[in-house]
Amino acid sequence: MPVVWGLAGPKIGEREAAEAMLRHDKHLIRPGQIIIGDKGFAGRDFEAFITNELEAQLIRPDRKDEKPRFGKLGGIRQWVESVFDTLKGQLTLEDHGGRTPTGLYSRVAGRLLALAAGIWHNWLIGTPNKRSLIAYDH
Repeated sequence: MPVVWGLAGPKIGEREAAEAMLRHDKHLIRPGQIIIGDKGFAGRDFEAFITNELEAQLIRPDRKDEKPRFGKLGGIRQWVESVFDTLKGQLTLEDHGGRTPTGLYSRVAGRLLALAAGIWHNWLIGTPNKRSLIAYDH
């Protein structure tokens, strides 16, 4: 489930964008919380920021040029990709229709809210697959 989100220009690196979002919304990060990232989040400074400033733990796939720490994260990555697939497919994230920055933000936020509401409702009713929104698709 996405906890923080933002829109960034294509020239900004994903690590820099992630750090800016996490700095802005660090009140949402609890000590000891696990943050899952991609190989692109490798870096001493970024990991120090996560560990020291946020008091969280970054888990990401190991790179070939470093000693193994986390191993393969295929199962977790599959969860993340299923969330993105739901956002892009059922919730038409890429076909948002926003024409201004304000319109774009509001349409993305609406889709994330719909995803959160569906997952929350699935937890309340005890549905086995919490991330599935098929029951709400029509």
